[in-house]
Parts: sequence; structure tokens; C-alpha cells
Amino acid sequence: MAERPARRTRPLHTARVVRTERLSPHMQRVVLGGEGLAAFAAGTSTDHYVKLLFAPDGVTYPEPFDEERIRAELPREQWPVRRTYTVRAWDPEVRELTLDFVIHGDEGLAGPWAVRAQPGDVVRFMGPGGAYAPDASADWHLLAGDESALPAIAAALESLPDGAVARALVEVAGPEEEQKIDSDVDVVWLHRGDRPVGEALLEAVRALDFPEGRVHAFVHGEAGFVKELRRLLRVERDIPREDLSISGYWRLGHNEDGWQASKREWNARVEAEQGA
Repeated sequence: MAERPARRTRPLHTARVVRTERLSPHMQRVVLGGEGLAAFAAGTSTDHYVKLLFAPDGVTYPEPFDEERIRAELPREQWPVRRTYTVRAWDPEVRELTLDFVIHGDEGLAGPWAVRAQPGDVVRFMGPGGAYAPDASADWHLLAGDESALPAIAAALESLPDGAVARALVEVAGPEEEQKIDSDVDVVWLHRGDRPVGEALLEAVRALDFPEGRVHAFVHGEAGFVKELRRLLRVERDIPREDLSISGYWRLGHNEDGWQASKREWNARVEAEQGA
């Protein structure tokens, strides 16, 4: 058998569900805690993310859990499935990790799990990753995205000092999906309705009156509209690459496995097309 290449891994944590809350018709909050989070640590990034590990239906793993052994001894279809979620909040004092899940009924893997989760349920995850936080030296901040980016946008807004200049635009399905964010920045909520995802957001950012000075931007969500917003900001507005955190969290027509497998090639093609 050919030797598998070494995998870059992040620390593995085992947590228990502490409580859950339905934030809106399509957003479910799950708060994790327990002694398994003793080694978990998050820095100053507001886009921290973790990778939850789910066993395929009908598969159970021996204890202690060892993903490398599972991958070495079990067929691929029995390997844990990874799903990536942004950290909405981390409280090191009480050791509680808050994750918000976009849900679409029984569609997907993590969303239905979040809806069914009960206090005491065990979940394993790797992380955190993440690299963005609002740059205090910027003159103003632009934050734009869809539901998948809402946890990171909310965390970023709540990290801003009082009086910081920011423009936050979030596209959601409708008014019932709006959320309360503990920030003095007024969020512009864009209601998608029956329009294609990202269309309203792209129009709103294009029409935005940009304040004077250097902007630090965070733009995430569905890859198609993120591509167009990248062109607008990077090419048309000539915002330097280092002042942009911009990437597709997901892509229409692809599950996370398919999107992650093609994301690097997609990003390279976008950069080549846009010449920046």
C-alpha cells in the first residue's frame, strides 16, 4: 500500500453540549463546554473556526478516539466527516464555546445535528483556525456577507471600540432572520426573498458611499458573489490585498467536501481572471 502523505492537524477537543437556542427560523445556536475544552484557546481573531467531526450513519468508533488510526484501519466511507463552523464566542472563564449553525430542515449534516442536539451530547472538533480581526489602525471597516458569515461579522462588530467607523451589510432570507448584535454599529440587513443569493448584497456594496481613508474589509459567504465583490473591491476600488479578508465559505451546488476539494483551484482561477 502506498504511504499516505502526512496530514496537517490541529488539536482535537471533545466537548459536551451545554445548551441550545433557536435564534431565528434558520439559525440554531449550540453552546459547548466540559473538561474536554481545558486545552482549547482562542486568540484575538474574530473569524476563528473549528472543524466538527461527525461519524457516518451506523458507524461508531472505539475509545479513545484516534482519527489517524481510524483513517489507517477503516475504509474511506467510514472516516469522520468534517464540517467547518465559525466560533461565535469563546468564554475562557466558564470554558464555553458558542457556535451558530445555518439550518435548512433535514438538509446537510451539521445543521440537523445542531437542531437535535441535547445537553450532554458529545461532539469532537479540531481547531481553532482563523486569521482576521479588525485592524485598529484602519480608518474604517467594511463587513459584508450572507448568513454563513454572520457569526464572524457579529464577533468582529462586538470587538470594535466605541466610535469606530464601520459599514456592516448582511444578506439574509428575510426580516425574521435578523439578529441582535451587541454593537453601536447599525447593521444594514438585506432581505433576499426570492432573489439569487448575494445579488442584493452585491448591489448594496456597489452603491455604498465609501468613507474617506483606509478601509479594512471582511467579505465572506457564497463563493459566486464573493468573487464579484472581490473584483469590485480589489480591482475597481483598488483596495490593497493586505487590507482584504475575502473568501468563499461555501459554494452553491457543492457540499463542504466538494467545495474544499476545489477551493484552492477556484481561488487561483479567480486571481488569474481578475489580475490581482
